[in-house]
Amino acid sequence: MKRTISVILSLTLILLCFSSCGTKGGLKGTHHVEMIIRDYGTVKIELDGDEAPLTVENFIDLCNKGFYDGLTFHRYVKDFVLQGGDPEGTGLGGCESSVEGEFSANGIKNTIKHKRGVISMARNQFDYNSASSQFFICLRNSCSADLDGQYAAFGKITEGMEIIDKICESVPESDCIPADQQPVIETIKVID
Repeated sequence: MKRTISVILSLTLILLCFSSCGTKGGLKGTHHVEMIIRDYGTVKIELDGDEAPLTVENFIDLCNKGFYDGLTFHRYVKDFVLQGGDPEGTGLGGCESSVEGEFSANGIKNTIKHKRGVISMARNQFDYNSASSQFFICLRNSCSADLDGQYAAFGKITEGMEIIDKICESVPESDCIPADQQPVIETIKVID
């Protein structure tokens, strides 16, 4: 009898560990963050965990760890995207983990269209599941044709798109903006 109870308790502890320490299951619902960009201001973003729960969970985890604090926007393509979140500031870096690509080309439904103000995850063009920490902001509604179904859109700017526009007016168009001209993300704070 004691052995049976011991086995049951051991199995229960193992199951509890796997359920709390195991793979991420995603974060459903609507969440909000505020991104403070040095010398520019605060941008408010609404995240959609119902369309991209794994991406939202990854992004919020990185925000809560302070990962984005002090990183920059390193890439600007006129009338297309402003990209940041690379710890190297070159477009080649990321965090230690990656997240499954939540978009139709990867077999996952995501109805968010890449329109002006939408935030989406950057990834290696040859690996659908390589998104890490880099994200981009769509600058025009015409982004949809090139990006929908290929990249994991996971939210939208609700306030402060004029700040993003001001950044785009002040930096050179480049796949890698010179380091001394890259706008700095002071922090991205999770509100809820």
